[in-house]
Amino acid sequence: MIKTDAKRVRKEVKMPEALTLYKLMILFLLKHADFSLSNGQLTEFILGRGYTDYIVFSETLGELTEADLISSVKHAGRTDYSLTDKGNTTIGFFEDRIPASIREDIRAFLKEKRCDIKNELAVTADWYKTTNHDYAVLCRIREGNGYLIELTVTVPTEVQAEATAIKWKSKYQELYAHIMQELL
Repeated sequence: MIKTDAKRVRKEVKMPEALTLYKLMILFLLKHADFSLSNGQLTEFILGRGYTDYIVFSETLGELTEADLISSVKHAGRTDYSLTDKGNTTIGFFEDRIPASIREDIRAFLKEKRCDIKNELAVTADWYKTTNHDYAVLCRIREGNGYLIELTVTVPTEVQAEATAIKWKSKYQELYAHIMQELL
């Protein structure tokens, strides 16, 4: 049934109407996620279910951003998207234009992926160039509205900053446990 809807959208809906539908689907996804979603997570839903291709998807994100319906934040090699107030108002007016089966598909995707998405958002590592011309890597583990840990590591090169960020995301549990064991 889900594949049938994706095929129907691609084949039977005229392109301007399809583009509007893709925009509404992204707004609906962001509204019901209750937190920002990465480009990869949005791609997983839209492309993974065969609704459209990557070029149309990218153009749709760009148009939504340009219209200030969504906002984007880039950090550590990834872009996260959030619904703006204007986007929230817009989807409130037009979400009934999304077929019920697609809305249910979105809800099922978010329910299935909620833990993965939250875990991905809870562990972050961002780096920036400091005034001393080295790089600071800010490593965090978020819990609720606060942080369990915020650790800043300074390294001499951007390559090392990126490697540190990647390693933090893959080994944060071990590193956090080790730090806490040493401190307590």
